[in-house]
Amino acid sequence: NIPVPVDDKQYILEQLNPVTRAKLIVELLGKEREILSIDKKIGEKVKSQIDDNQKEYYLKEQIKAINYELYGDADDDEIDNYYGKISKLSASDSVKERLNKEVAKLQKMPSGSHEGTVVRGYLDTCLELPWGKLTTVETDILKAERILDKDFYGMKKVKERVIEALSVYSLNPDIKGQILCLVGAPGVGKTSIAKTIAQCTGRNYVRISLGGVKDEAEIRGHRKTYIGAMTGKIMNAVKEAGSDNPLILLDEIDKLGTDYKGDPSSALLEVLDPEQNHTFTDHYIDMPYDLSKVMFITTANTMATIPEPLLDRMEVIELSSYTREEKFHIAKEHLLKKQVKNHGLDGRKIRITNEAIYSLIDFYTREAGVRKLERELATLCRKSAKMIATGEKKQVEVNEATVVKMLGKKRYLPEEILSTDEVGIINGLAWTSVGGEIMQLEVSVLEGSGKLELTGSLGDVMQESAKAAVSYVRANAEKYNISSDFYKTKDIHIHATESAVKKDGPSAGVTITTALVSALTNSPVKRDVAMTGEVTIKGRVLAIGGLKEKSMAAYRGGVKTVFIPLANEPDLAELDKEVLDNVKFIPVEKVEDIIEKTLLKDKREDKKQDYNPVMKDYSKPVNIISQ
Repeated sequence: NIPVPVDDKQYILEQLNPVTRAKLIVELLGKEREILSIDKKIGEKVKSQIDDNQKEYYLKEQIKAINYELYGDADDDEIDNYYGKISKLSASDSVKERLNKEVAKLQKMPSGSHEGTVVRGYLDTCLELPWGKLTTVETDILKAERILDKDFYGMKKVKERVIEALSVYSLNPDIKGQILCLVGAPGVGKTSIAKTIAQCTGRNYVRISLGGVKDEAEIRGHRKTYIGAMTGKIMNAVKEAGSDNPLILLDEIDKLGTDYKGDPSSALLEVLDPEQNHTFTDHYIDMPYDLSKVMFITTANTMATIPEPLLDRMEVIELSSYTREEKFHIAKEHLLKKQVKNHGLDGRKIRITNEAIYSLIDFYTREAGVRKLERELATLCRKSAKMIATGEKKQVEVNEATVVKMLGKKRYLPEEILSTDEVGIINGLAWTSVGGEIMQLEVSVLEGSGKLELTGSLGDVMQESAKAAVSYVRANAEKYNISSDFYKTKDIHIHATESAVKKDGPSAGVTITTALVSALTNSPVKRDVAMTGEVTIKGRVLAIGGLKEKSMAAYRGGVKTVFIPLANEPDLAELDKEVLDNVKFIPVEKVEDIIEKTLLKDKREDKKQDYNPVMKDYSKPVNIISQ
């Protein structure tokens, strides 16, 4: 009857000695007893575990039933879903452990409690973040060049920098620190080029507007201690992008504000630092998140209002204002096609000539970018659509004359040089936010007591330039045959045209000096000459900025010769070929070089002596320009 193998039973039966047989049976029973004892212990443990599981299952079912009666249809699998989603995350073990603790905390809370709502919101937000998800970054350099050339005309520096970044990434995908800052006037295409860069690189694109942001929590997020707390704009952008390596555009970074709630520009220091942003901690998430793979691009209208520590973290690329030719090509190749399509027209219904586009640029808009130009094109399309829709015309051709009929009289007069050579009137070149302009400076010398009058809304820098010019002329009065006491016996009035427009900047010194010498010696200045540069009291000509815009203004106004500082000679390589073909640029180091090559013969009323103040020759007058 013993449950042992048959071989053991047969062996016992084969023993003829009863004592030996009994000993074997006792040993066999002892072994069997130990086995049964072990089986009993295992059975008791299994039963205990089954009882505990049944108890836990029974209690959970009771909780679900109670919650259903209290709050209606509840998600029975909410906790299990959270655990399942956490297990599938590509995040680190520390992140998963933290989230599992939050789920365990939620499990112990009543489903309708406020604390439960806060924890649910936190878990949902964390699980929506793209932990470790990456998109494939394009490294086709030729394709990127084609896209950039198709979408943008000009912008050589920006295109070159983008291609360089793609080239480096193709060789080293782990490169960090690609943080660009596009600085330029409104409407030059900063936001558009950021979107195109995202297309070229194959990254997801998200735009964050920073204009008017003055709460630090909008960057770093709120602490999750109350209902309504949320993540900051940076983590929201990452969540929206759905990947860990998107392109995030921080628009209008120069317009960040500051108040008692904190300084958002300081909060951005960690975001835009390649050495720190791999452990960026949002106050709401309260866990480090890796932003090192994100490509940040920022835009600004000016660098003056960007804090220095923040500016130091970015590579600045300046987008200059568009020239007349660039605006024409942008309008012809991009803006016109877009507006014609938006207004339900096509090439058979409307035709806008090149002369009409130039007319819009010259007489109806004055801007650095092309926004107003696009609005004027939209106006032409709108008026043309009305003619076609009412049956007045089947096809509309817009030429220069039609533009005047549609848009009214010309709003801006063309910048032109004087028709004759004048004494004390000279063409200066100025940079403005809407491009370059010719700024004529006038100097009159009157009988008086040595007063210096400055008019034309001149800023502090230009006023100092005027004083430096007077000091230079006083020091060199004998050289130009000027009375050495003119600063005592004459009143000098320096005036810049368009008085209502404020003017300032370090580029009018040589213009004021030359005009002053012209007025004091009664020597005319050739009308088709312009100049730009700052002057010192010793007559040195210092470098200036905005040469590209100033040169285009000179070309538009009919200037044939432009004097520039010698230090700006390398900038000539960036000028348009059309400008270089029509305007002669003369680099100078001393203001006396400009005076020698600019002033014409003396035109005083008494012709007894044909005096040339430059050559100090009292014989035959000399044409300096021709020499």
